Amino acid sequence: MTKKEITIGLASGLEARPVAMLVQVASQYDSEIHVISQERTVNAKSIMGMMTLGLSEGEKIVVTAEGPDEEKAVAEIEHYLSHGK
Repeated sequence: MTKKEITIGLASGLEARPVAMLVQVASQYDSEIHVISQERTVNAKSIMGMMTLGLSEGEKIVVTAEGPDEEKAVAEIEHYLSHGK
């Protein structure tokens, strides 16, 4: 399992559009990917789950992934959440 603490760097936080983009990034990978925020864990491939977290810029989350492409998945999610690209 790969686990990484990430600080949200998106100015708008994770509103509807950034959440949809994050889910698209996560869905490219075969690994199971979860986001942990304040002791809540949600599937990073679920738009509704991610929306329930209501994450803002500067918040810290933990992303975990388990599967054949876990390291690449976490790295790509970190890049998106830090830079918005």
